[in-house]
Amino acid sequence: MPIALSRLPEGSSGTVTEIHLGGAILRRTQELGLTEGCQVHCVMRGAGQGPIAVKLRGAVIALRRQDAARILVEGTWTNG
Repeated sequence: MPIALSRLPEGSSGTVTEIHLGGAILRRTQELGLTEGCQVHCVMRGAGQGPIAVKLRGAVIALRRQDAARILVEGTWTNG
């Protein structure tokens, strides 16, 4: 069952299944390699509503929490 990338636990990985972004942010994330089917690994989560850092295709990028909430991932993760 897919979850929002913003909820992916730190240290866990998943596969992007859907991206519900538009405009410039969609274009920027695609240019960075964040596309449907790519593998992502949650490296770090900021406190509160801070950004999250994810590793994909050999690079680490930071995403605003509200943008990460519009990206769905599927995979195996831990609760903690």
